[in-house]
Amino acid sequence: MSSVKTEFVSDRMLYIVLRDRWCNIIVLNVPAPSEEKSDDSKDSFYAVLEQVFNHFLKYHLKIVLGDFNAKLGREDIFKLTIGNESLHQDSNDNGVRIVNCATSKNLFVKNTMFLH
Repeated sequence: MSSVKTEFVSDRMLYIVLRDRWCNIIVLNVPAPSEEKSDDSKDSFYAVLEQVFNHFLKYHLKIVLGDFNAKLGREDIFKLTIGNESLHQDSNDNGVRIVNCATSKNLFVKNTMFLH
């Protein structure tokens, strides 16, 4: 495996492309705005994340890492995306945003799938 490209998209986002034998692996590092930030700031962040995510071909392996400043609750509607092991009862605004983003891209939030 070798590094092909590293790009800073913004002060809050970067990605690295790793070339593997069968496909590229794209690792995105994306620390999201905190809960106290404005909705416009959060909307802008997720718009850029979606744009970067869509930039890569579907068959590439994409891994999104970062501090999303989110509380993911145990709402039944989110269980397919986040699992059963959340530490919180209710999701905050950032939690809902990351679940919506993950769901729209067929991704899963893995840190809430396992018992802590």
